[in-house]
Amino acid sequence: MSQDLVAVVEQPRAQAAIGSLRAEGVYDDSRSTVEADDGTVAVPVTEPPTGTDVLEVARQAGQARVRTLEDHLRERGWDDEAIERAPGSWAVVGSVVLVDSGDRSAETREVGEALLAMHGGADTVLAREGTDDGHPEPSVEVVAGEGDTGTVHREHGTEYALDLSEVSFSPANEAERARMGEVVGDGECVLDTVAGVGEFTLPMAQAGARVTAVERSPAAFQYLLENAMRNGVTDRVEPYRGGCRDVVPALDGGFDRVVMGSGETHRCLGVALAAIGSGGLLHTHEVAPGGLVPDRPVGRLQEAAERAGRSVEVLDVRDLRGDGDGSRHVVVDARVR
Repeated sequence: MSQDLVAVVEQPRAQAAIGSLRAEGVYDDSRSTVEADDGTVAVPVTEPPTGTDVLEVARQAGQARVRTLEDHLRERGWDDEAIERAPGSWAVVGSVVLVDSGDRSAETREVGEALLAMHGGADTVLAREGTDDGHPEPSVEVVAGEGDTGTVHREHGTEYALDLSEVSFSPANEAERARMGEVVGDGECVLDTVAGVGEFTLPMAQAGARVTAVERSPAAFQYLLENAMRNGVTDRVEPYRGGCRDVVPALDGGFDRVVMGSGETHRCLGVALAAIGSGGLLHTHEVAPGGLVPDRPVGRLQEAAERAGRSVEVLDVRDLRGDGDGSRHVVVDARVR
């Protein structure tokens, strides 16, 4: 492990880069980020990143300053027992830090203040209950900072405007969002059955795909429209306000690719399979108990295909992350005929 290696990124995307580097497992949270006069930020890493876009990887001179959450909490008088209850992970979305809420509100507030001290670009810390990235209204509470839950999150050249008290957004899906922008083909006809604020719709449209985006949440749908304009892809995004089972059967079908977010997958597999053209690709997201992975997501897809008179070839099963309750977020890639 290098003690002085840094990844240099543009200041506006520093927080998104930190999230990506953390997901790669190369972010060194024992050292400080350092802002330079030229508008860049040196982010400490343990080794050169392979999945995060950076300007350069360099050596950082000078003594590194310890800045772990544990150090900040010890400065506030926390003992070993209290530190054991502190969160082991959190996420930065634009100017907001998301952290899973604990049982003790006073401790949660102190954690929030420590996180603000660690992340200079953030101004609000939200405690959230659970990590569901489906459609249920998010359950969040302001525990530190200014309390502004609206923000603009930037990653891999895409901007997402959103209010985290109104809509769900999964920071942990950053690599999958970037991947969808890479695998989609220019001119592809794509259906996104649970578009949200445009998590997958936007990078696919930026890559040249024509995306039919279906979203039933009024708040998320308004941000979907705003984000399509913000990213200059309104000519490649056809938005529909409504649920998957109501909207998709009325569409022409024959899609080259269908993306199904975890909020609707097991309920909408039948209509999605009917909408995809022969040889098309299907990406299903599902949150399942760890003991049922990959059998349940794959089994549900195969059973739905049999009922629809289709055949599926499973190409890949990716385990994106685990939640504190032992569940796993899984993506199944399949070809449908």
